[in-house]
Order: sequence, then C-alpha cells, then structure tokens
Amino acid sequence: MKIRRILATAVAVAVTTPAALLSVTPAFADSKPAAEAQAKPTIEELEKAAAKAQKAYDDALAAQKAGYEVLEKALSPEAPLAVAAKAARKKADDAAAAKTAADEAVTDAKAALAALPDTATDAERTEAEKAVTDAETAAATAATAQAEAETAATEADTASDDARVAAARAYGVLQKAVADALAVKTAADEALAKAREEEGGPDCVPANLRATVTGLPSSVVAGTSTTFSLRVKNGTAQTLDAVTTYAYVHTTDTTGLKTTDGYMHLQWSTAASPKWHAVAKDHRIGIGALKAGAQTDVKLRLTADAKAPAGNGVVLTSAEYVNEDGSCGGAPGGETAAFTVKAAGSGTGTTGDTGTGTGGTTGSTGSTGDTGSTGSTGSTGTSGTQAQGSASTGGGLASTGSSDATVPLGIAGVAAVALGGAAVLVVRRRKAGAGA
Repeated sequence: MKIRRILATAVAVAVTTPAALLSVTPAFADSKPAAEAQAKPTIEELEKAAAKAQKAYDDALAAQKAGYEVLEKALSPEAPLAVAAKAARKKADDAAAAKTAADEAVTDAKAALAALPDTATDAERTEAEKAVTDAETAAATAATAQAEAETAATEADTASDDARVAAARAYGVLQKAVADALAVKTAADEALAKAREEEGGPDCVPANLRATVTGLPSSVVAGTSTTFSLRVKNGTAQTLDAVTTYAYVHTTDTTGLKTTDGYMHLQWSTAASPKWHAVAKDHRIGIGALKAGAQTDVKLRLTADAKAPAGNGVVLTSAEYVNEDGSCGGAPGGETAAFTVKAAGSGTGTTGDTGTGTGGTTGSTGSTGDTGSTGSTGSTGTSGTQAQGSASTGGGLASTGSSDATVPLGIAGVAAVALGGAAVLVVRRRKAGAGA
C-alpha cells in the first residue's frame, strides 16, 4: 500500500481546492470526503498549475509597477489637476485680496463723507456721497468675484484630491493582487515540490503507531481551559528513531455551517519540554525516539475564547515515524475524539493545569522534534501521570473515535480532510536528524 504517494496527492488536492476542504455542512455526512471526490492531480498537472501561477504573479508585478508610476504622477505637484488647482487657488486668493481692498475703500469713503465740515458746499457733499456709492458697488462686485473664485478653487482642489485618492486605491488593489498571486504561486510551488518528493522517494508503510486522546471532557465551556493527554504508543517490534504526532482541533457552531476554529487555542508540553508551547500551524509535535512497545504521553491544553459560540468540536490525532535509514510509516488514518462547546457562563469551566506536562515513565529519551521540543520519555510499562480527569468542564470523558456529544457526522469527516498533510500525513521523506 503506497500510503506516501496517496497522501501526497491528498496534500496537493488540499492546496488546489482549499474551499472544498474547509466547508462544513450537515450534508457532508452523506458524501465522500473532498479529497476523495477530487481528481488526483498528476505531476504534469501540478507543473502546469505552477507555471500558470508564476505567470499570474509576474503579470501582477508588472501591473503593480505600472500602477505605481500612475500613482507617482497623480501625487506629483506637476500633475495637470494639481496645477489647475494651484492656479484656481491663487485666483481665489487674489479675489479675496481685491474684496478686502474694496471693503476698505467703502470704509474710507464713508469716513470722508462724515468728516465734511458744515461749511462744505453742496457739490462737495454730493461728490463725497457718490464716492461712497461707487465704493459700495465695487465692493459688491469684488464679493461676487471672490465667491465665484473660491467655488472654482474648491472644485479644483476636490478634483485633484479625488484623482490622488483614486490612484492610491487602484494601487492598493494592485498590491493586494500581487499578494494574492504570490500566495497562490507559493502554494502551487509547494504542492509541486511535495509531489515530486513523494513521487521519487520510497513509499512509507502502515504501522502500528497510534496517537490516542485521553482525558478529554465531553464538553468545553467558552472562556475556560481544559487539560487532557495525547498518548502515543509504538505497537511495532522495532525502535522508531524519530516519531511525530499531530493534534488538530476543529469546531463549528451548532448548525455545523460556520467554522469556529479561530476561537480555539491548543498548547502542548512533555516531560522533556515542560513549558507550554502553542501547537504550530502544521499541527506537528515532535516526540523523538520511541522503543518497541513503548508509549509516551503529551499533555495538551485547549483554551476556548470567551466569545466562542456554542457548537461542536473534534480533536484529531495521528502519528508517523522516520528512521535514520530512511524507512518511514505510521497510522494510515487518524483517531478522533468529539466534544461539545458550551457558551460562556453555561457551566462551571475548569481552568487547565498551567504547570509542567508529564510524559511516560523510564524509557528511551527521544531526539529533538521539528517543533523544537525534546522528545518525550517512552515506557513499555504503565503510563506516566496523565491529565485524565484533571480538567473536566462537566460530563463524562469523550471516547476516542466516538462520543455521546451530538456532533454532525460531517465535522469529523471534513476535519480529517482539512488536516491534509498534517494529521493524516504519515508520509514525509526526511532524515531523522531533521526532526520528526
């Protein structure tokens, strides 16, 4: 069974059809997983997709460059609209100065009329009165000219500003297009690289290596944390040089239509690396070496944001190994443990243990894994201290693979597919020294 190649294809499908992997609907229970429904892309198809993504990225870069030149011209003080606005503003300022002068002339004319002595002749008085009238007429004309010039200047300023804003917005769209094209290009390149790696590398084999959730409550209350364990057991007859386990939490609201993963935060710790670490985006946790028949526990802490809506969730786990000689394998499928999410205040949430995580008892010490942690200590005997039952948020413990929690069947199926090259990826060709 060529698990390595099959799962590499699933990863490629996950990259090329992310929307299909992340949608959660009740109808999913009656349909095949997205990874099965999609046609499996070949190396040639992935090469064409990568070439197309590269061209789209190059075109986006060229468009961005041209857009930047347009933006520079629009922001330049020499832009036609900017020049027109500057001229209109000067005209408005000149009109305002002319009106001020006209108003002052009116004031002077009125003062001269008032200052006429009683001995002034009728002709002198008539001339002074005419000067006041002429000054007032000129002031009214200047006021009208000022208002018109100010309106024209405002309109010119607005036109210049609008052109600058439009150019900036257009450039912003081009910048986003470049970022989007780069994301698609990166995903296409990674999918092609992985497919080429899996095509040329040895096939991994199914192995009796299990990662099972223990101590997960049947419900989690928003605004609280709960601590449980992930037990990894080497059921094979050989020592596995570098073991990696995966832990992924997927949740939806009560309708099953809205994904709420963003409200959930998962951390891990082991006896060898006792501090709490956030589970990485690839969901990997390095265990290190594990002797034949040995098992070890990884302590997990799930924190639900206070604003997390009520709904359903599932924890998916799996494990893989890579030996120093290049042989590899793992569980062909993942384990699941379901739970419900209760809204804040609907129950007594128990805060998870913030202390040291504990692994198994005496055994072989593992090597450093991909996440930077030192591997847990394995054991062929009774497991070490577990978090089982130490952080219950109410209700019984959820059993691996099934639960009393009312979870739509689709949530487990879609979450399993969403893991793509994570919880189900028991196939990665790499040296044990590079971490597992």
